[in-house]
Amino acid sequence: MRSVSFAGTIRRVATGKTAPLASRRRESSRLAILDAALALCREEGYAKLSVEAIAARAGASKQTIYRWWPSKGAVLLEALEHEVAGSVTIPDTGDVVADMRTVVGNLIRRHADPNFGPHVAALIAESQHDPALGRDALERFVRGRRAPLVERLRRAQQVGQLPASVDPEAILEMVFGALYHRLLLHSGPVDDAYGSFIVDVVFTGSAASTDFVTNGSDRG
Repeated sequence: MRSVSFAGTIRRVATGKTAPLASRRRESSRLAILDAALALCREEGYAKLSVEAIAARAGASKQTIYRWWPSKGAVLLEALEHEVAGSVTIPDTGDVVADMRTVVGNLIRRHADPNFGPHVAALIAESQHDPALGRDALERFVRGRRAPLVERLRRAQQVGQLPASVDPEAILEMVFGALYHRLLLHSGPVDDAYGSFIVDVVFTGSAASTDFVTNGSDRG
C-alpha cells in the first residue's frame, strides 16, 4: 500500500502485494472452515452440525461461510472433497476386472472408516431434501472422481476386454449402485468378497452383452 497526495488529500493506493496477501488470508480462512466442519461432524455427527458451530470453531463469521457456501451440507461436501483430493489412483495392470476389484476394495475400506463413510452417507441423505446439494455432489464428488474410471474402461474397450457397444458410465452405475445400496441400507456385509462379487457379475454380464447401447445423455 502506498500514499498518493492530490491537492492536500491523502489517498491509499493498493500495491501489487495487497491482493496476494488477501488471497492467502481467504484461503487460510477457507481451510479453517473446512477443517472445523470435518472435526465437528466427527465429534458430534452431521445431525448436530450447524453453520454457527462451524463459524465458532473456525474463528470465522457466519456471513463469511454463507458468502462461500449455501448450507452446512455444502461446507461438508467440500471438506470431504478436499480430504480425498489426490488420494485416488486408478490402476491399469492390463486386466480391467482385476483393476476394478482393486478400486472397489479401496472404496470399501474408505467407507468403512468412521471418519469418512458415515459423513458421505449423511450427505446422500441430506441431498434428498436439498436438490442443489445433490446436484453439486453428483457433479463434483461423483462424476468428477469417476472420470478416470470411465477412461480406464474405455481403454479396456479399445483392447477388446469390453464390448465397444457397452456404456462405461452404465457399468460404473451398476457396480457402485450395488455397493452403495448395502452401504446405505446395511442390508449385508460390505467387504472385499462382496466387492469382488459385484465386479465379477457386472463385468461377466457386460462382456456377454451385444445389444446394450446407451450414453449419459439418455439417462435423466
